[in-house]
Amino acid sequence: MPRLDAVRGSSLLKNLTEADLTILNGLFIEKRVKEGAAIFVENMAGESLYLIQQGTVSISKMMGEGDEKILVILGVEEVFGEMALLDGAPRMTNARAAEDALLLSLARSAFENLCARNPQLGLTLMRNIVRVFARRLRENDKQFREMLAWTTTRQT
Repeated sequence: MPRLDAVRGSSLLKNLTEADLTILNGLFIEKRVKEGAAIFVENMAGESLYLIQQGTVSISKMMGEGDEKILVILGVEEVFGEMALLDGAPRMTNARAAEDALLLSLARSAFENLCARNPQLGLTLMRNIVRVFARRLRENDKQFREMLAWTTTRQT
């Protein structure tokens, strides 16, 4: 059984009680991934979010025929694939183990069942997921503006 106390500092677990963690421990599934192995690929059905307990994961996007751009490398206590819990739409990026990794996976169906059985815990977890998502949007917006500024200065 996964032990969420090993990743207690994760923003996903913010404002959760020990009782909450005990409940969530039963919902997360451990997944070991070897270095270089794909966790998910673009356009795959989004069914789970992942919390990194050990190792690192690269998030990338295909930019063209065979041209893959790494967007970010994530480490211990970081979350990825959170959009799958929000909308279940196909994945927008690729996730690959940058080194051997131990991931804790929360399936969308388990999250939905949790929300039905324990709305308060579901709401707290949803707020944390939205905070992760909002932080990523802000970071990407800043990177996008910097890229535009760089492109503009190169053209003049």
